[in-house]
Amino acid sequence: MSFDEAVAYLLGLGHETLAVKLGLENIERLLAALDHPHLYFPSVQIAGTNGKGSTAAMLDAICRAAGVRAGLYTSPHLVSLTERISIAGELISDEEFARQTYRVREAARQLQGTSGALPTFFEQVTAIALLAFRDAGIQLAILETGLGGRLDATTAVRAATVAITPVALDHQEYLGHTLAEIAAEKAAVIRPNVRAVVAPQLATEAREVIVARCHEQGVAPRFATQDWQTHGATADGRLRATFHTSQDVYEAVPLALRGRHQLTNAAVAIELAEDLRELGFPISRAAIIEGIATARHAGRLELIPGTPAILFDGAHNPAGARALRDYFDEFTATPITLIFGAMRDKDLHEIGATLFPAARQLILTQPTNPRAASVADLRRVAPLSQPTEGGRVIFAPSPAEALDTAMRLTPPDGIICVTGSLYLIGETKRLLADRQRGLNHQD
Repeated sequence: MSFDEAVAYLLGLGHETLAVKLGLENIERLLAALDHPHLYFPSVQIAGTNGKGSTAAMLDAICRAAGVRAGLYTSPHLVSLTERISIAGELISDEEFARQTYRVREAARQLQGTSGALPTFFEQVTAIALLAFRDAGIQLAILETGLGGRLDATTAVRAATVAITPVALDHQEYLGHTLAEIAAEKAAVIRPNVRAVVAPQLATEAREVIVARCHEQGVAPRFATQDWQTHGATADGRLRATFHTSQDVYEAVPLALRGRHQLTNAAVAIELAEDLRELGFPISRAAIIEGIATARHAGRLELIPGTPAILFDGAHNPAGARALRDYFDEFTATPITLIFGAMRDKDLHEIGATLFPAARQLILTQPTNPRAASVADLRRVAPLSQPTEGGRVIFAPSPAEALDTAMRLTPPDGIICVTGSLYLIGETKRLLADRQRGLNHQD
């Protein structure tokens, strides 16, 4: 099986959200058929609404700094499926991805013949990651939960350590319509005998649900510190902060990831690292500081220098939009051109009301995705949230046209922000890469 054949097979299973089938039976059968690869190493599972990926990226960087061979599994990808799986900081190769996909496909087809159920896209990619981790001899798996927690495929791993990042409203059609219901789905990863790290929660309601779940399962939660002091920031939004935990003080740590909201994610990563140290992992104070200072997470306040500069941020729910708007207000003084496209099941009105007024130029477009809100859908939102005075709203039928328009209208000292959906970010990154290859070919 070639890499292209592997990708075609997986994508042929259906869109990972539209074709989602929440439940653990399929993934448990699939892992059993593959000789339980998840039992060959300990795991950390990170659930929550916002900050899961950033926290996972920081913990992975801490492990690299400590010399711990870790496997990192995140979702979704932006450009290539291989972005979801990395080992010791390196993305899985196309060849290895294809090899593991073949093994998983054969096992999945056999299961379909006996049970009648074919494992979903996300279930099979999760199995691919776990097989790759086993074959690479990792010492620790870091798993970002895909959707929810109680019935997510990563939960079948039964991680010994779990974390809950800040919980907010998102994916209500799958997880419940109240914050309490969503928090309960996330907190269900907390089981008897696990070690649980809990992030500071903006909503008391979410914290109460998480703490209640811990008590029900006989688990003493570890709360990530909120005792930090900031010492300024770079012009592009990288903060420096001192964190005080129950075990140590981490002084003047430069956060590699941009935005004030990353303080919370760093606190969770630090608490997880300290917990892993208690379990015997050789994670020093210096390694924790180095990991926080070197972490990378594509598509989350990712700034590409240029004239104009381009900022990518997957603000796909109201809480994410608020974090991006706070970043604009604190760190962006130049004119903003906002390219926005989102999934139609998101709270477009609230996201728009938060982000659109910050833009000098607002360009609304439709990502190439079956869940995407149409330009007509966005047209209904735009009048409620006009950009800054003197700006205008432009409707672009495709991300390619949106990018062309943004490049034409944005002054050299301005910034183009692509946001609203990680799928839009991935599509825009592919466009930029293709255009760069074209320019290089002409040279």
